[in-house]
Amino acid sequence: MILLDGKAAAAVLKEKLAKQVASLTESGKKVPHLAAILVGEDGASETYVAAKVRNCHEIGFRSTLIRLKSSVTQNELEDAVGQLNADDDVDGILVQLPLPTHISEKEIIDKVNPSKDVDGFNPVNVGKLVQGVNTFIPATPYGILLLLEHYGIETRGKHAVVIGRSNIVGRPISILLSRNGYPGNCTVTLCHSHTKDLKQICLQADIIVAALGKPRFLRADMVKENAVVIDVGITRVKDDTKKTGFALTGDVDFENVAPKCSYITPVPGGVGVMTIAALLMNTFKAYQDLQN
Repeated sequence: MILLDGKAAAAVLKEKLAKQVASLTESGKKVPHLAAILVGEDGASETYVAAKVRNCHEIGFRSTLIRLKSSVTQNELEDAVGQLNADDDVDGILVQLPLPTHISEKEIIDKVNPSKDVDGFNPVNVGKLVQGVNTFIPATPYGILLLLEHYGIETRGKHAVVIGRSNIVGRPISILLSRNGYPGNCTVTLCHSHTKDLKQICLQADIIVAALGKPRFLRADMVKENAVVIDVGITRVKDDTKKTGFALTGDVDFENVAPKCSYITPVPGGVGVMTIAALLMNTFKAYQDLQN
């Protein structure tokens, strides 16, 4: 069993980006600029945004964090997005999700300029992804592709099973794994809460992507020998042995599944780290596109 170390793979990507940014700086050119909007004071969102800002600084990107109160109105938030759309100095925009229930996430996502939509959620970019046109890939699926590529994992002709059909992970990764390219050329089965005989379907899989948000859902008796398992989930589970009182757990029963796998991602230190690296890659792409 080989651990798919997201930290190691992300470090390689970040080092490459840092060198490219250093070259821009030495030439006196503008460097990529990512702007993030954070609404409210959700603990998990605070952590995610802080990590994104920190990673920007580590490789030399500029970053701007716009904090808005949870009471912000739909119009106020749309205005904030509009200002970033119009700012020629800003290359990439992300609006941290989830948003308060009184805000329409769909309408906010629709407002983000597709050419600055480094999250890859705008319908224009989703449509391009479906058509196989070069575009921004949502960061978590993109991170998975980059991880598979980093470790040279063969995907052509493989049966990939994706558990979870969210617009952020499940649907896009199912499309990407089936595309004509690398990583890709898989035969993909997309499973969800209404899928019958899920265990039997998983046992046929060469590659399993677990992205449903249920701790330790994927058990050892659902995985065949030498499968590649990608664990997207990350949930806080009560653990009195930890100083924090909780542990971070994925969608895979790692301890029992790992011995059966050829490759498997850890949680934490796997897909989550690659998601941020992919966001940085998208931001650099946005910068390059806007410069051309």
